[in-house]
Amino acid sequence: MDYGLGGALALVTGADSGIGRETARMLLQEGARVAISDQDADSLEQVRAELAEHGEVVAVAADVTDLSSVKALFEQVRSELGDPMILVHAAGVTGATGDFLEVDDAGWQSTLDINLMGAVRVTREAIPAMRKGGGGRIVLIASEDAVQPYVDELAYCASKAGVLNLAKGLSKAYGCDNVLVNSVSPAFIATPMTDAMMDKRAEEQGTDRDGAIKSFLKEERPGMTLGRRGKAEEVAAAILFLVSKPASFVNGANLRVDSGSVMTMAG
Repeated sequence: MDYGLGGALALVTGADSGIGRETARMLLQEGARVAISDQDADSLEQVRAELAEHGEVVAVAADVTDLSSVKALFEQVRSELGDPMILVHAAGVTGATGDFLEVDDAGWQSTLDINLMGAVRVTREAIPAMRKGGGGRIVLIASEDAVQPYVDELAYCASKAGVLNLAKGLSKAYGCDNVLVNSVSPAFIATPMTDAMMDKRAEEQGTDRDGAIKSFLKEERPGMTLGRRGKAEEVAAAILFLVSKPASFVNGANLRVDSGSVMTMAG
């Protein structure tokens, strides 16, 4: 398939690992120019050096919880490459977990600030240039948790439900300007975030990571019929389609990449 991305300029947040990193790699391989962003400048530069063999890529460290940092990110990308017409927002955290009654306001606020308000800040900076330039593509990374909440991750679930609603609302607000906004909802992908979750589970259960993954799938994610964690590239492939020319009539959609984890039709 010709994705029609040659020469396009994309910004990928949360790109120093996992889904964001793999998305940046695939975009570069399709001929796009890519700006990658994350908090840790050293880690980000290492990723940039590794990705450079695939095409033109720049790295700009930024904190999505800080509006001035987000503005500086866009200013630097604009000065080095131009205005991005593709935005993939993959930055996010598991955040505060545990019994609902024991998670305090600070835990909730931090999770919402990164996952939901981070998406608000970057899309608010990206959309004006896309409208002026005749259109653009935005993909926000949500989660299966947005429509299928888990009782020990309610802050995360609520934040990702907000991301789904944000994407849908933006698609209605700016579709008339050819700014197409969609979301992708992964489930249990092999990333540093889920590695940490499984390492914690392994310690609690007195097993190794593989054992923790097997028990987690059986006990917590019975709908994942493939019986394994997903791969970052499997999510990135869905993102690549949504930002491509063949997806020019897809707006306001949520594409699940979850091995069947969500066991309802709605959502």
